[in-house]
Amino acid sequence: MQLAIDTSTTTASLALIRDNQILAELSWYCRQNHTIKLLPYLAHLLKQADSNPQAVTSIIVARGPGSFNGLRVGVSAAKGLAFSLGIPIVGINTMEAEAYQHAATKLPICPIFNPGRGEIAIATYQMKQQRWQQIKDEQITTVDDLCSQITTKTIFCGEMVALVAPRLKERLRQKAVIVSPAAGLRRASFLAELGQKRLEAGNPDNPATLHPLYFRRPNITKSPKLVTIRR
Repeated sequence: MQLAIDTSTTTASLALIRDNQILAELSWYCRQNHTIKLLPYLAHLLKQADSNPQAVTSIIVARGPGSFNGLRVGVSAAKGLAFSLGIPIVGINTMEAEAYQHAATKLPICPIFNPGRGEIAIATYQMKQQRWQQIKDEQITTVDDLCSQITTKTIFCGEMVALVAPRLKERLRQKAVIVSPAAGLRRASFLAELGQKRLEAGNPDNPATLHPLYFRRPNITKSPKLVTIRR
């Protein structure tokens, strides 16, 4: 049974998967309460699935980019479980997990996150020739700069998209496809699918070296240039 954990942002999600079947899933608006809610909600999820931690055979965790507090809690919990249970762990980029929910459209998908300072964090993914791939690297930019990069109809998703949707529609018109709030809710079951592909390929992470990815490096002193988010 796979356990997927996503506490990257103010929305959190957990899922339990066995043999490609969703046993239980829970998503909620967490604000900054990851520390006090994650483990009780995980216990509740296991109870709903009539299961226990010892039945978990692998951990898939969203490693960011995202908020410092949320990622610290989620990744630490995932690593602790992986160590204590002696099971493999896989860290998945949160922006990729956000985009993957819309992979079946086969359109370019651009998740938009909030890194602060009046900017946006973006990347672009697409299913091409039955192969899921990242076609533009993560970067921190502005809405106007993003619009200047768009040349074809693109799906925009992510927690920041509602705030910038009017500007995207104004600039891009029919090229901008904005997902609805219900369709845009980031779900841990999609995170689990991405992680399962890595596990099947024999490519887990080392829990000792798996670390969160943040939008910005700590104590940034240089700033006018765009900052590429490091993998």
